[in-house]
Amino acid sequence: MSSDVIDEPNEEFVAVSKAGRAKKPNIFARIALFVRQVFAELRKVITPTRQELVKFTAVVLAFVVIMMGIVYGLDLLFALVVNAVFGIPR
Repeated sequence: MSSDVIDEPNEEFVAVSKAGRAKKPNIFARIALFVRQVFAELRKVITPTRQELVKFTAVVLAFVVIMMGIVYGLDLLFALVVNAVFGIPR
């Protein structure tokens, strides 16, 4: 890297940075703003139909059963390997 490059912020960046540090509203105004934003987001939520809910529940349960099978299989495999390596009698 050349030594003649000066790494200082330009005036535009400094002005924007100082503008962002304006006085913040008090705690109650911020809480009220937060609550208004939460309600605005909740209005956007679409409730699933019964059919969709049943489908999503079945997918989640199937995924959990598959993961349980994988973990159970790995547990048996590791137990067999540990018994073979350390020769623990049954």
